[in-house]
Amino acid sequence: MNWSYGLAWIFFKSAFALYFRASFFNAERVPTQGPVILAANHASILDPPLVAAGFRRMVNFLGRNTLFDIPVFGAMLRSWRVVPVDREGGGGPGLRAILNRLLDGGIILLFPEGTRSADGQLRPAKPGIGLTVIKSSAPVVPVRVFGTLEALGRNMVLPRPRRVCVKYGQPIDFSSLRAEAKTCSKDRLKQIYLEAAERIMKEIAGLEARSDGTR
Repeated sequence: MNWSYGLAWIFFKSAFALYFRASFFNAERVPTQGPVILAANHASILDPPLVAAGFRRMVNFLGRNTLFDIPVFGAMLRSWRVVPVDREGGGGPGLRAILNRLLDGGIILLFPEGTRSADGQLRPAKPGIGLTVIKSSAPVVPVRVFGTLEALGRNMVLPRPRRVCVKYGQPIDFSSLRAEAKTCSKDRLKQIYLEAAERIMKEIAGLEARSDGTR
């Protein structure tokens, strides 16, 4: 972590502990070094800092490229090494930026559903997550977040003191699909991307809520 990210990490870690009574399960499953893709469900703007608060490694988030034009805020995003993405145009530059961060040994947080869930239910994954995973060689750690919709949903202005928790799953092995993708036809390649995306969402869904019902 650099100093800017480190200060933000301490702030969010403290806020989640004190205000939201956050719990983190199996964070040791996130590799302590080397490239990693974190694939999480998404229901709130709280999700990125919450997922990252569970372990002491700097996470590369994705951010809309127009946010970087905002004075001060844009500089802060750059200091956190947020990856700019263009949601209105081609995804080629964004994909290259993500793969470059992984090649540098970083962690990337991706949301397979593509956008926040309005009701907290898991949505089908977008094929783009499959493409990113197959193009990389990084382990993929499924992550499931609970409680953030109730704490700060899409239409809420102020956060509510609801309990939140994060569960980190076992890394998923995509070696066989990655090997096949190097020599298969274009039609099969598209199917491989879809299979990878569906596998990720299945693993996320398998990370159930705590036994005490916390969500």
